[in-house]
Parts: sequence; C-alpha cells; structure tokens
Amino acid sequence: MYARQARCSSSLSQRGGPVRGSPSVRDCVGIGVTYPSLLVAATGVPDLAAWRRPRCGCGNVDQMSESRQRLAWLDALRGFAALCVVFDHGSTLLLMPVRSYLYHWLNLGQYGVFVFFLVSGYIVPASLERKGSIRGFWISRAFRLYPMFLIVIALSAMSYLTGHGTVANAGRHPLTALLGWLFMLQNLVAGINLPVVIWTLSYEMVFYLLLAALFSWGIHRRSGWYASAFAAGALLFGGVLPMAALGHWSNGPNHAALVLNLTVDALVLAGLAASLSARSGVARAGTTLAGLVAFVLVMVNQHYPYPWSGCVILALMFTGTLIYRAEQGQAGKWTAAAIVATVLALTTVAGVWHGARHHDHHWQVTWATSVLLAGATFGIGLAVRRWRVPRWCAWLGMVSYSVYLLHPLVFDAYRSVPELHRKHTLAGQALYFAALIAVIVGLSALAYYLVEKPMQGLGRRVAARFGYATGTASGAGAPGDSLPGAGAPGRSAADGDAPAAASRSASSSTAVAGGSGGSP
Repeated sequence: MYARQARCSSSLSQRGGPVRGSPSVRDCVGIGVTYPSLLVAATGVPDLAAWRRPRCGCGNVDQMSESRQRLAWLDALRGFAALCVVFDHGSTLLLMPVRSYLYHWLNLGQYGVFVFFLVSGYIVPASLERKGSIRGFWISRAFRLYPMFLIVIALSAMSYLTGHGTVANAGRHPLTALLGWLFMLQNLVAGINLPVVIWTLSYEMVFYLLLAALFSWGIHRRSGWYASAFAAGALLFGGVLPMAALGHWSNGPNHAALVLNLTVDALVLAGLAASLSARSGVARAGTTLAGLVAFVLVMVNQHYPYPWSGCVILALMFTGTLIYRAEQGQAGKWTAAAIVATVLALTTVAGVWHGARHHDHHWQVTWATSVLLAGATFGIGLAVRRWRVPRWCAWLGMVSYSVYLLHPLVFDAYRSVPELHRKHTLAGQALYFAALIAVIVGLSALAYYLVEKPMQGLGRRVAARFGYATGTASGAGAPGDSLPGAGAPGRSAADGDAPAAASRSASSSTAVAGGSGGSP
C-alpha cells in the first residue's frame, strides 16, 4: 500500500504539476476521470485539493467517480435534444397525428436546436480557457467536428446519386459547394446544407470565430454584455435585417457565387492563419478579421431560417457562457439571472413580433414555447446537475453528434422504399419509428467508436504536440486561464499535463456545436 502511494506521489512535482516521464492518466487502471482543470479554468483560485489528487489507481475511486458525474448532465441534455430533432424530422413520415397535436404548442426541432446552442455556449468557452491556446482550441474543434461532417456530406452525395436521398440545388457548381463547406459557413454564403441539418454548424462556427477574437483581446468574460447586445439586436433589427443580401448578388452571372465563397474563405483562412502567430499583434489582427467576416455574414447573409435567427442564436450561446461564469463565481448569480431572464424575454418577443408579418398565431406560439422551454430545460438540468445521471443518458449525449448528422440519411433511405409506405395503424407507425430510432442510434454508435472517438484522440495528441507551442495573444496569463504548473515559457499547462488530460468528461471531450452544437 505504501509503495503504491509513493509511486503516485513521485509523479508530482513540488509545484503540483506532473514530472516528465511520470505515468500518465491513460496508463492507470481503475481511475475515474476528473475535471479539476475544467472546473477551475476560469476561476481565480485553483482547487488545489482536486489538482493534487492522486492520478493513479490508488486514488479515492468513489470521490473520482462522483467528480465524473459533474458534467454528465450536459451529455444528457444533448442526447435529449438530439432525439427531439430526430422526432421533428421523422414525424413527417410517421406518427403524423402525434406531430399534429404536439406542434400546436411546441416545435420540437426548434426547441432541441435551442437547447443545443445553450449547451455549446456553456461548455465551449470553458474548453478554450482551459487550453489557454487558440491554436489548441482550433485543433480540438477541427478533429471534433470535421471527420463526421465530411463523411456525412460524402454519404449524402452518394445517396443522392443512387436515388436514395434528396439534395436541394443539386445542380449548383460543385466547386462553389465545396468552398461553402470548407469552414462550415455554407448557410451564410452561397452554399448547400447537405444534409439540411448542417445549417446549425454555420452558427457554431460563427460563435467559435467570435469567441477566439474576444479571447485574443482579453474581453471574453463579458458574456452578459454580448448576450444582451445580440438579444437587443434581434428585437430592434430583426425586422429589417436582410436575408442573403450577398447571396442575391451571387445569384447573378459570371460565377458570382463562386467569387463570394472564394472571397469569404480567403478572408477567414487569412485570419485563422494569422491568429496562430506567436506575435500578439498579428494574432489579434487575424482573429479580428475572421470574427468580423463571421459577424457580417450572420447579420446580412443568412439563408435560413429567419432574419433574426443569427442574433437569437448568438444571444442564447452567450447566455450559456454567462451561466457558466455565474456558476464559477466570475459573475454575480443574481445579476446573471436577471440577464438570462432579459435575454429570453427579448428573443421571445423578437420572434413573436417579427414573425407576425409572415406567420400565423400558431407559429408565434411555437416560437415562444421553443425559446422559453429551452431556457427552462437548461435551467432544470443545471439545478439537478449534481444528481447521478444514468449512464445510458450520458452515452446518448456522447453519440449525439453522429445522431444529429446521420438521422436525415436514414429517413431518406426509408422514404426511398415505397413498400414501407403502406397505410399503418398508429401502433404500427410507432413500431416502425422505434425501429428507425434503433437503426439511427446503432449507426451513430459505430460512427462514434470508429470515427469520432479515434479522431478526438488523435486531435488531443496533435494538440499536445503542436497546439500549445505559443500562447494566446492575451488572456492566457489572466487568472484562471492558465493552470497550476504552467510556468514554463510558451507552454500551456495542458501540454503533456496529466490533470488536463484527466479533466475531460464525455461533455468536455465531445461538446460541439454542436458540438457540437445547434450541433450536439
């Protein structure tokens, strides 16, 4: 027993950080994953008890298992939201009577997407601050989102070519479509949402670009201001903001759509490249350029769904960030509660007011319930976050990104088989729907274990080697943005650091957009 304790203690330096060459968390057996770095990433006072907790199998397993549950509630929320979106799309094929009744009061797809955005807003900024590196952040996001994104686009194109799927504007120039997908901004340029659900990833990317810009200037903690500003923008300008202002121009001759997408991609690429510079001035200029491009696109060039959607979505995402900051003691809880209530009220009124010009009273009701119930759902999840979450709920959240991306393909395949479209009783439709859900979850599990999880592991290894060679332009040295033991110049505590590796939960390692995300 004492020998094992000595072995564990020998892996710690006097400063509480790991000694190079010491056993890593992955080498230990029976250890529960802990989150000390994520939980204190944005606080000024590190949790030294959690930081110095033994990192081998000799630790208190019960205590670590309890810590493992701290962010599982986010996974449960994402899994639930994914199923809401699945029902929204699947109920157009089956269970129409159920859909007709429910959608008098609540649009489940819209509601689920809003929950996704609140979850992304809560966890993604914490991930950036935990890493303390914009380069590491982008590496993590790329390996998290792009593998399944590219696979599902390829599968969608294949299903269309074989007659088992549908693609809007399939005749558009393929190079234009590829340029739209390059930075996942297809819903904000002259691109194609293929499959349709990837429109939410465009707003995820905008949030990431804005977040990186704010982080580089050291003003990323003012989440309440940003949430309030976007909510007010939705109310004040939602009725006058244009839809696809640049897109209308790009519909002209002479490959205007190609020029638009190429210009946007070049500007974003230049900004991202500059943001990785070790020179703070260049890095700030780069993140600012990319952030401004994203801001302009989301304000004047949305293709779907509504002119005020961009402001509403960003308001909800920054609201999620504000809730995280209040929980971590970086913002007053009563002040945060007042801002959250104000944001939900403004975004609700914005949709009801501006939507009245083009939609009926029924649409206004479903908009209001979608926004308010999404906020209430997140609030309930936060209130019971210390409860033990069933493992299957957290697991469903882990595979939710694949569920979100793959389910339209499964429904397209069902739609393409006429023999399945005979008239069925409601009970028969429920059985068919349950079978489709089982297929979707099964395929998503395969995608997670064969694609997502290995690529996330590769992303962590790449980030450990290349992601933290240089610090952020600012903010990396701010209290809470770096972790104990990060004293080496130009090196983040997450680089080769066992606590940083141990800090990942199902939520922190798989969160989008989406989420992963409107993306899960």
